[in-house]
Amino acid sequence: MTDSLLLANKRVLITQADAFMGPVLCEVFAARGATVIASTESLLDPQAPAAVVAAAGPVDVLVANLAIPAPTTPALDVTEDEWRDVFAALVDPLPRLCRAVLPPMVGRRAGKILVMGSASALRGMKRASTYSAARGAQLAYVQALGVELAPHNVQINLIAQNFVDNPTYFPPEVQANPRFQERLQREVPLGRLVGAREDAEFAAYLCSEAANCFVGQIFPMCGGWVPR
Repeated sequence: MTDSLLLANKRVLITQADAFMGPVLCEVFAARGATVIASTESLLDPQAPAAVVAAAGPVDVLVANLAIPAPTTPALDVTEDEWRDVFAALVDPLPRLCRAVLPPMVGRRAGKILVMGSASALRGMKRASTYSAARGAQLAYVQALGVELAPHNVQINLIAQNFVDNPTYFPPEVQANPRFQERLQREVPLGRLVGAREDAEFAAYLCSEAANCFVGQIFPMCGGWVPR
């Protein structure tokens, strides 16, 4: 198999395909030979994840691309509603998606789940307690589920990204702001955002047979920004 056909004959379900990394993931995965099922359905209803998986038909790969605008509330001002809303968007759909998609994968001893997560879970960030906690829950779930499903030849991993070009967290008006450009030069060794396609190409690799050795792993994608 050539690199250009890395995902040939794979059926890939991508959630929230119109947000976060969804558009570029759809583009790159299709270019790599995958049949892409691009779902834009809301996953807030507890029954929605199972319905999305059922509608997709047989799935070789699930890319759990989950996003919500990150609140910037000081920790002492975080409300019950904010906490519930963020976890309902980022955390609750994940086990529901996995419960729906995993039984067939386990049955045929083949399948991959990749979560598009955030490095905010790896480094303390001011005014991000709710968002970071939710992204951290994703990370812990993937680590635990990854090692549990590894004996079934199902690989589950997560990309923990920050400073990656995407329309949800770094829209054009943010990127054009001189203060943001100064921040990139100050905090990111690359001095720029990681390209959306760079990130998606790595995701495609992790969803391919070439990456069968990775299970329950968290891969920072931060342009050299060091989680600590």
